[in-house]
Parts: sequence; structure tokens; C-alpha cells
Amino acid sequence: MELSAVLTPAIEGGYVAFNPETGTTTQGESVEEALINLQEATELYLEEFPLTVTGRSLLTTFQVAAHA
Repeated sequence: MELSAVLTPAIEGGYVAFNPETGTTTQGESVEEALINLQEATELYLEEFPLTVTGRSLLTTFQVAAHA
């Protein structure tokens, strides 16, 4: 099963990894570590809560007004 991963830099260093299909979130010191941790967390989640994927997630961007 192919799922999505969103990685963002963490304030304290490393990366936060999020899977939008399941809501699982984890972190790691590197991109690779964060992805490995996310895979493990998501597999554990799916053991308890099976998921039927009906399509692929869509990642896009949008803008908001910046306040000075």
C-alpha cells in the first residue's frame, strides 16, 4: 500500500513526519529516520485500524496575507 508522507523541519531540529491518510505523526533526526519512524508508526496503526484507500492524497499549496 502506498501512502503519503509530509515532512516539515522541527523547531528543535530534525523533522516531523505526518501521514494524512491515517493521521499518524512522528519525528526523526533526518529525513530518512523520520520516514522509517513514520512507516513503523503507520504499520502499527493499521494493525488496529485497517484502512481502505479509495484514492491518492493531493498535496498543494495556498497563500495567506502576511501580517507585519
